[in-house]
Amino acid sequence: MTTSLGSLQGVFEVLNKSIVRLAIPVALGALVLTACGSDDEGGDGSGGGTTYKIAYQGPLSGDNVALGENMQNGIQLAIKEANESGDYDFTIEYVAADDQGSETQATAAAQSAIDDQDVVAVIGPAFSGPANVAAPLYAQAGMPAVSSSATDPSLTEGGKFATFLRAVPNDNAQGLAMADFLAAQDGVESVMVIDDVTPYGEGLSEVAKAELEAAGLEVLSESVPADTVDYGGAANTVVDSGADALIYAGYYQALAPFATRLSEAGFDGIGISGDGSNDDELINLAGDAVEGWYLTCPCTDASEDEATAAFAETYESEYGNAPGTYSAESYDVANMIIDAIAGLGGDVSRESLYQALAGGEYEGLTKTFSFDENGEFTNTAIFMYQVEGDARTYLGGIEELVGG
Repeated sequence: MTTSLGSLQGVFEVLNKSIVRLAIPVALGALVLTACGSDDEGGDGSGGGTTYKIAYQGPLSGDNVALGENMQNGIQLAIKEANESGDYDFTIEYVAADDQGSETQATAAAQSAIDDQDVVAVIGPAFSGPANVAAPLYAQAGMPAVSSSATDPSLTEGGKFATFLRAVPNDNAQGLAMADFLAAQDGVESVMVIDDVTPYGEGLSEVAKAELEAAGLEVLSESVPADTVDYGGAANTVVDSGADALIYAGYYQALAPFATRLSEAGFDGIGISGDGSNDDELINLAGDAVEGWYLTCPCTDASEDEATAAFAETYESEYGNAPGTYSAESYDVANMIIDAIAGLGGDVSRESLYQALAGGEYEGLTKTFSFDENGEFTNTAIFMYQVEGDARTYLGGIEELVGG
């Protein structure tokens, strides 16, 4: 990244742009943004010209790595196709920023992307906890951070993170969908809601509880930390409560042992969890214990949706398995960023790219992407899956399933 401020007037012009949304911090590092990218030939493909880097921050190791790899694969496929297309006079290079899905690793992961001056945008952070930690750092650096999966509603409240854009419906939509679905099921009068004491789990559970109560259902609640060693006590609490259904707000690596204990304790109610559990690894870890469980997600099944059929075929050919949760959405976000870079005509900086993304509209394979003044996604569609046998079966949109 090079600088061409030139004069005091130029400094003030950049400064004015930097305070468009709730005053992006204007430290010197945030001002030096006017010509990102290196002029080296090559990169990951054959695009040539200037090389711009797109980073992905998410769990590329640790307990929830499967969710991170789903997204990484979609992003890398988009970059590969762009570089090989011959449509661009620049090259895109991928940068991994592994935060292990952990808040404690989020600062280092974000800083690694920020310190690489050729990184013009980040896809992520993938999880809500790390997003809360990393988003202020990206705002200070003027870096657009576009998450295809972080669903905690508080991330966009009041536009508190100046360069954060959410490219997925938040948990207000997902919690409402869970409540609508359970309220429509015969025999469901009481629901136990359990969160995993993470920002994601707590945010989703609070919305779900409010919507369940609004639907006239009795709501019971517990908090069970994600690092719990033995879920036997929690499982007995659920069974002893007599609840007709259980919502688990957390990730698959914790739901798997919990579901196993629930099965052993004799829980026979309806089990439902969210996008953090919507991965085949849940079945690999829990086996028959998750048979019949429902899983909501603000993501469609790329293998079942006609609009994403060609993508799914290419993805499977490239990686040897079908697209996973948020693979197609992350592919779309990567292409949206690449399209915005092309639209800037060489005048690419972190700041100019953020402005193009925040104020634009992009027609992806999975949905149309646009954002409100707080960086919130404007679409609220939620989809339902169910574990049947050894696979997750795609059931369709919640509105269709409940007749809404």
